[in-house]
Amino acid sequence: MPRRLKLFLYRAWRDLRKRATTGWLILVEKGPSQVQFWLIALLIGVASGFAALGFRKGIETLQAALYGTDDLAHLHSFAGTLPWYWILLLPAVGGLVVGIILNWFTHDGRVRAVADVIEGAALWDGRVEKRAGLGSALASLITLSTGGSSGREGPVVHLAAVISSWVSVRINANGMTGRDLLGCAVAAAVSASFNAPIAGALFALEVVLRHFAVHAFAPIAIASVAGTVINRLEYGDVTEFALPAEGSLAFYVELPAFLLLGLVCGVVAVILMRSIFWAEDVGDSIQKALRLPKVLRPACAGLILGAMAIWYPHIIGVGYETTSDALTGGLGLQLAITFVVVKVAAVAITMAGRMGGGVFSPALMVGALTGLAFGIVATAVFPDVSGSETLYALAGMGAVAAAVLGAPISTTLIVFELTGDWQTGIAVMAAVSLSTALASRWVDRSFFLTQLERRGVHLAAGPQAYLLSTVRVAQIMRARDHDKAAGEELCWELIEQGVYVDGNATLEAVMPMFETSNAQFIPVVTLGGEGDPPELWGAVFHVDALKAFNRALAETAAEEHS
Repeated sequence: MPRRLKLFLYRAWRDLRKRATTGWLILVEKGPSQVQFWLIALLIGVASGFAALGFRKGIETLQAALYGTDDLAHLHSFAGTLPWYWILLLPAVGGLVVGIILNWFTHDGRVRAVADVIEGAALWDGRVEKRAGLGSALASLITLSTGGSSGREGPVVHLAAVISSWVSVRINANGMTGRDLLGCAVAAAVSASFNAPIAGALFALEVVLRHFAVHAFAPIAIASVAGTVINRLEYGDVTEFALPAEGSLAFYVELPAFLLLGLVCGVVAVILMRSIFWAEDVGDSIQKALRLPKVLRPACAGLILGAMAIWYPHIIGVGYETTSDALTGGLGLQLAITFVVVKVAAVAITMAGRMGGGVFSPALMVGALTGLAFGIVATAVFPDVSGSETLYALAGMGAVAAAVLGAPISTTLIVFELTGDWQTGIAVMAAVSLSTALASRWVDRSFFLTQLERRGVHLAAGPQAYLLSTVRVAQIMRARDHDKAAGEELCWELIEQGVYVDGNATLEAVMPMFETSNAQFIPVVTLGGEGDPPELWGAVFHVDALKAFNRALAETAAEEHS
């Protein structure tokens, strides 16, 4: 090679490397520009789409190996022909593996899912736990492959959030950018998991970010489309469920029946959610009473599920075969009601046993069965003015799922995209509207927000409640050497009265103290060991706390309306 050409190539490579390094430093220090952000959103969408696809293919491969069938669309039918001891032991062994995985990857043995993603968006600048998230995805894959009764959307959403969190850390994304990237990852994961691009984008906005800011819509839509393309490259442009011939809806006469179905589905959704929470409390009590190691809790739950599956293999896995049977009218009234009861119990045991998985797919199955049972009765009582009973199954599927997720818009669209039936939208919307309105009065808006409330994370009440927990006392306190610091004598008087706060506390702990003590400031201390006096660091003033809270509210409002 001529020397001049070598020199030219060397200089070109050096210049390219310098520009790349400079661009990366600008990206990390100043954040991405709009074009860069959209490119990052696209890449996150592709990565999340592949993650969702890989998770789904992993479940299919492992299920096929363990149950000995390639026809996973009829898994429960085939499982009914297997030896009873295999059906009994497989979920228990899977639960034992799950327990070992969670014991290694997490400190509390709890699977991370959608609720943790919502918390990350609200409180942690769009970041989630990465190590625990990877462990949770692996545990959920084992659960769904070995007979656990839950859904795949929860772990997929959190797995995608791990990807966006990794990117946010690498580019030093601020809170708004981190949340938008999180929304992109979630939209792509949902779209790739269900082949539902419109619903995926709206799910990220409605459920995770919980606002519909214009600035977030374009990148989230880009990522959602990317996730859908990944799905269709593997599975093609097909819907998840195939419906029979279109049912007719006598609008003026039959609409009240769908409104009544919405109320019924709202009650069923509440029973499903309350059953899970009740089972968790019972599981905690039993584990404490028996001093059961947390690593064995999923195995015990798996053994119970295996015993149930001997008689009712319909509870195994996601349950799309039974959901499809309900949507096509392939079940009778007694079977539909029985399967609702059994599925609710199986989901509660799975979730309470900390085996992993999500609640969306189970909610679809329970809703379709509830709607079918309602439709069978309605069409029998009023045969002359009723449409197809399968139309009630479709509406019920959307109504229960919407009430569980607290997401009437995105759930309605997911139902449409899962079935490809856009002509019966009025029936689904009527049922969804009343089911969500009724269920939200008995839980904290949704299953996910109620989960967080049970952990002491108050997101359901809105920003005015949870933003207090995002501002730490140490950020706004006036230290002892501040030119407008509180008098030390007055501080010690308040400390003696028990009016003080630890430096690691947040405004969530401080604001009620201002209300009860009527003090202008609260001393900030570090508590010593037993018998040692506290160390005074400074004081947090009421006026400073209010200013910080107002700034947080203003920033949130600006983000949600930009």
